[in-house]
Amino acid sequence: MIVLFLSLVFSFSAVAEETESSVPENYNAELAQELGADDYGMKMYVMAFLKQGPNRDQPPEEAAKLQKAHMDNIIRMAESGELVLAGPFAKNDQGIQGIYIFNVKTVEEAEALTNTDPAIKAGRLKMELIPWYGSAALMKVTEISKSLAKKSF
Repeated sequence: MIVLFLSLVFSFSAVAEETESSVPENYNAELAQELGADDYGMKMYVMAFLKQGPNRDQPPEEAAKLQKAHMDNIIRMAESGELVLAGPFAKNDQGIQGIYIFNVKTVEEAEALTNTDPAIKAGRLKMELIPWYGSAALMKVTEISKSLAKKSF
C-alpha cells in the first residue's frame, strides 16, 4: 500500500513538472488573466458584419448625420471596452459595409449593443452576429491604435 501511495505521488509530481516546463518562457499569466485569455491565449467574442439595410434612401444631409452618429457610437463602445475592433470594407458586391468584433460572450449581448447604433435604428445598416473564437490580444487593439492615429473621426 505504501509503495502504491509513493508511486502515485511520484507520478503526480512528474506530471506537474512536465506541465510547468511546457509553459512557454514568455508566457505572461497576469496579462492573460487581464485579457480573459484561456490556456491557448484565446477568448470568445461576437463578430458582426455590417450590411446595407433596407432603408438607404435618406437625403444626403440625413445620411451624413446618421454616419456621424454611427461613428460616435463606435467610439463610445470602443472607449467602454465593449467593441474591440471596427472598420469598413472596400466596396463590394455583397453589400457588406464593415465589421465589428464585440467583447461580449453572447449574441444577445452584442444585439443589445447593436441596437444602440442610430444607423441600425434608421434601417440604413443591419448586422449579422456570429460567435467568434479569437486571440485575446485583440483586447489591446484600441489602446495601441490611439498611439498610431494622427486624426480622429
